[in-house]
Amino acid sequence: MKDLVSIQTASQQAQEEQPMAEVMTLQEILDAYGSELDGSPSVYCGTYRKYNEGSIFGAWLDIAKFDSYDEFIDVCRQLHADEEDPELMFQDYEGFPESLYCESCMGEDTFDKILEYARLEENDREAFDDYLDLGHDYDLEKFREAYCGQFSSKVDFAEHIIHECYDIERTMGSLASYFDYEAFARDLFLGDYEMGYNSHVFRVF
Repeated sequence: MKDLVSIQTASQQAQEEQPMAEVMTLQEILDAYGSELDGSPSVYCGTYRKYNEGSIFGAWLDIAKFDSYDEFIDVCRQLHADEEDPELMFQDYEGFPESLYCESCMGEDTFDKILEYARLEENDREAFDDYLDLGHDYDLEKFREAYCGQFSSKVDFAEHIIHECYDIERTMGSLASYFDYEAFARDLFLGDYEMGYNSHVFRVF
């Protein structure tokens, strides 16, 4: 029993002697993780307590500057270290799809999706935005399966399909010049394909 008490006492003393983790200052947080609001996926992190008390104190944080979700949450809590248990409130966002935004419940899965989105090439990101705007769920694999490319118009896409899949000059001869690409385009986009705001085309499965 004496030995057990000695062990517990030694353990308690070691914990008391261990230095507290240093909390970063606001400026240190901004220097390391602050967002330039230049299109990189970012959120403005406040707390519900401050908001209810009439304060919007917080900071814009660039999600792409974090290596992990745990690091992100830790920095958010350090930002509001003046509260014992801050209830984080993400009051605004930019640089990622609206479907991934949540004022109060950014979980690890959502965080990972935002990072995944941020790492897309600019043209792929624009195309994915079109895909989401057409009402599809956030699914990069299905997006890549459906994506056909960017075209100036639906007629331009119809011409692409004809030239890629059919040799109408051989089958129609001189009549090929009379082929109605506009009518063909209308048929294609009745259900087999769809085009987004930025002219990216997708197959409909």
